[in-house]
Amino acid sequence: VGICKQDMLQKKKNAVLVDGVILNGPIMDSKAGEKFVEEACKIIMEEVIRKADDVTEKVCEWQAPETLKQILDLEMRDTGESHQKLLQLCRDVIQYSVKTSHPRFFNQLYAGIDYYSLVARFITEALNPSVYTYEVSPVFLLVEEAVIKKMIEFIGWKEGDGIFNPGGSVSNMYAMNLARYKFCPEIKEKGLSGLPRLVLFTSEECHYSMKKAASFLGIGTENVYFIKTDERGKMIPEELEKQVQRARKEGSAPFLVCATAGTTVLGAFDPLDSIADICEKHGLWLHVDASWGGSALVSRKHCRLLHGIHRADSVAWNPHKMLLAGIQCCALLVKDNSGLLKKCYSAKAAYLFQQDKFYDVSYDTGDKSIQCSRRPDAFKFWLMWKALGTTGLEERVNRALALARYLVEEIKKREGFQLLLEPEYANVCFWYIPPSLRIMEDGPEFWQKLHQVS
Repeated sequence: VGICKQDMLQKKKNAVLVDGVILNGPIMDSKAGEKFVEEACKIIMEEVIRKADDVTEKVCEWQAPETLKQILDLEMRDTGESHQKLLQLCRDVIQYSVKTSHPRFFNQLYAGIDYYSLVARFITEALNPSVYTYEVSPVFLLVEEAVIKKMIEFIGWKEGDGIFNPGGSVSNMYAMNLARYKFCPEIKEKGLSGLPRLVLFTSEECHYSMKKAASFLGIGTENVYFIKTDERGKMIPEELEKQVQRARKEGSAPFLVCATAGTTVLGAFDPLDSIADICEKHGLWLHVDASWGGSALVSRKHCRLLHGIHRADSVAWNPHKMLLAGIQCCALLVKDNSGLLKKCYSAKAAYLFQQDKFYDVSYDTGDKSIQCSRRPDAFKFWLMWKALGTTGLEERVNRALALARYLVEEIKKREGFQLLLEPEYANVCFWYIPPSLRIMEDGPEFWQKLHQVS
């Protein structure tokens, strides 16, 4: 190593040496790096993209954890590996990963590949931007603004605000905190100590992130009142009214109702208009978790599922689910356009959000985020939307629901399959009853065995 350093010093007359480190020498071999990227991209093209819709390929080359640890050689060593070894590792990673774009990948709430969104991700990964100020991320901030504006139009608001963030769970947490801040702004400086017992309401079928958010924000899971649902999994408004009145009698302070537009299991849509009536009556913030169901808004045929969503104060919507924008692509949209989002989350970092810049600093949106570094997730949705148009997105939603209807009709025809309920959305819930259980009487033993089959 010493000889190499001396050679470099001799070759480079103007070499700058500090603590034995040559500062103006190359950090890495750029030509070799470019070659590696080129070869790795070929592997991605051949093994992931070209095989994406090949039904003869496996969805997953399953291996037990201990076996897979040995195959992948996960150990990191003092010296680097050769490019050939690294390229083989790339092949192994692809081979033993789940192919989420495979036609027979049927996991929770997302699947498939969108080529435009994928290219957008390649671009942003290569550029490695962080979306907090206009000076460091001019294109992606404007893209995010344009996408949020368009999403707000589909909700039915005349104006609004919003931000992309890492998942629907985080969107729900944002909304819960924002609703609490609107209810008692002093919490930002004074914290929880002087607050009354805050209570929020959501349905029994809501996403588990509501409990997580309540725990994380110090509200407490016991202060999440779960409202009964009907046989289709929809929140019952009369039960919500009862629970709000109960909370007030207990001396608690209700501040938020979270309705769900597209529950995770049954695909149920809560009756938003009736819930909005109750929220208006009691002065409660209405958040709609439309992470799953929000995409129905782009379909003229199915947007009726979200009737009344324009009355919400905030909405979570994940284009990475039904619209295939690529994980992660999640927006929190807020009706208030007075800067509430920024007031709630702003920390006014002087080194980053200076107010005397040479451009309009309202484009420095990072201060309304709980993050500092933030990915340009809106870009993948924007490029896909530009490529397909709204009609193309609408076709995806319509096709998904048509496929669900087709599956329902097939289930009805086939022996051993039992439909749980007629679906409202793309969720089709059914039991497969094997021959050994078909003559068995309904009872605890039957259901125990059927659960084991599932």
